[in-house]
Amino acid sequence: MEAETTLVPPTATPPPPPPHNGGLDWTVVAAAIVCALLCALGLNTMLQCVFQCAGRVLTQPLQWIASRRLNSGLKRKDMVALPTSTSAPSNNNNNNCAICLAEFSDGEQIRFLPQCSHHFHVVCIDKWLLSHSSCPTCRHLLKSNSDSSSLHSLHILLA
Repeated sequence: MEAETTLVPPTATPPPPPPHNGGLDWTVVAAAIVCALLCALGLNTMLQCVFQCAGRVLTQPLQWIASRRLNSGLKRKDMVALPTSTSAPSNNNNNNCAICLAEFSDGEQIRFLPQCSHHFHVVCIDKWLLSHSSCPTCRHLLKSNSDSSSLHSLHILLA
């Protein structure tokens, strides 16, 4: 007998490659556009913050200087001109110095602030008024109008 040869059918052929559409993958393009928009939004936000902070850095020191000048302490001659008296015993609830918290004793020198009528030991309030020009209790300013007008002119120059 002759040897029979059988033909084996070829195995399945590989699938054809996907069609080539110009090399653009639309999901990559969309992701790149979204990323670019987010970066632009972040950069815009950062620049707004920088400009706001720069504006504060330029204006706030001037305002601080102006307010510091207004509450920078009294001159010694103005401080000595404030009224003083000798304390007398009283049944008043407000019979102590708000600075040192000690009670006023008989015969002690106390100083009254005329604008707000608060009273303190002379030593306590004089030390305070060398570096502040306001009442330590209510923060009422004690400086004269001439100092306020010079501050107002400084404010106009800064604005």
